[in-house]
Amino acid sequence: MPRRRFWLAVTAALVGLALLGRWWLGGSSEPRTYVTAAVEKGPIVATVTATGTVNPVKSVTVGTYVSGPIQDIVVDYNSPVRKGQVIAKIDPRTYQGKVDQARAALSTATAGVEKARADAKLRRLQEARQEALAKTRVVSRDELDVSRSTAEQADAQLKLAEAAVEQAEASLREAQVNLGYTDIVSPVDGIVVSRDVQVGQTVAASFQTPTLFVIAENLKKMQVNAFVSEADIGRVREGQRATFSVDAYPGRSFPATVLQVRNSPQSVENVVTYDVVLEFDNEEQLLKPGMTANVSIVTAEERDVLKVPTAALRFQPPSADGASTRPPEAARSATSTDAARNDAVWVLSNDEPKRVPVTPGLSDETMVAVSSSELMPGDRVITRVQSGEQKPEGWSMFPRPGGGSSRPRR
Repeated sequence: MPRRRFWLAVTAALVGLALLGRWWLGGSSEPRTYVTAAVEKGPIVATVTATGTVNPVKSVTVGTYVSGPIQDIVVDYNSPVRKGQVIAKIDPRTYQGKVDQARAALSTATAGVEKARADAKLRRLQEARQEALAKTRVVSRDELDVSRSTAEQADAQLKLAEAAVEQAEASLREAQVNLGYTDIVSPVDGIVVSRDVQVGQTVAASFQTPTLFVIAENLKKMQVNAFVSEADIGRVREGQRATFSVDAYPGRSFPATVLQVRNSPQSVENVVTYDVVLEFDNEEQLLKPGMTANVSIVTAEERDVLKVPTAALRFQPPSADGASTRPPEAARSATSTDAARNDAVWVLSNDEPKRVPVTPGLSDETMVAVSSSELMPGDRVITRVQSGEQKPEGWSMFPRPGGGSSRPRR
């Protein structure tokens, strides 16, 4: 009899330990609360986001062809200028001296032509006299040939003098052009957005043209150069609508239009982007060159469609033991993002989830357009499961790990 009581006690202790272990590992069952969202009907817009820079449609860099100290600056930042207007001047004295030197060389060459022409005329008279004397045999044949050669040489010397005049004229024109380059003029109508020189500063144009001014042709018509990632560039087309914002005017968006999608890639730290040019009107001249723009390009749009949160397409209600209720065919195709949605949503009906097949469409990253004969606006679709309140700890003889929080059922 005592042995039987002993084994009964051992059995009861084992059963108790098993029940206690099951409670400690699994915890008590908690009621499930489904978080739902209403099915909406309205427009949905797919967009591509990017960052860019506000720039003038056309800006001209004004430099100098000649070197020298800046003698005068006529314009400053934000000064309106006209085409051909003098905006700065380089000290012209050196180049004026070269012009005077070239003009004097031209005068010398011109005098040389007159001298050569007179000499050629004399040699031709001498040649004619020798020919007349040769007919009466007063002079020999050799003397006549020498006279003819001298006359031809005089003609050649006249041509050399005339060529020297042409060369002197070319040198004078070059010197005058260089003198003209000391006047820095605006090549376009516009406004000065940058000035990089001061009066008295010496500019050197020996190896490359130094930048003196940057002139924007028209600040009422500007553009945004946006950098779109290679993953999104396939959806961007010319003529698409876009909006952008700048930090200078928070809460305000500016309309724009995609003008050009450039094919030249830009790679920075293995990130490839493409330059997308957006044009916009800046009649108020609120936007300035160089501002950073946050761009949103509309790539697709649908009106008056049913839409649900993207989380509703990803939701799968757990079974009693916590396993997913995803159908086998959906599990096999779960590697695809679209297939993982399972093309269905779950609607709360009588406090129980009900599967409703849908056909997903356009998405704006937060909402997805769907079509279904069983879904109506206002229906509540489940987006996730929220567990019930946790039990307080204190009363247990065996506090659970992690500060007494209940472990989720596995």
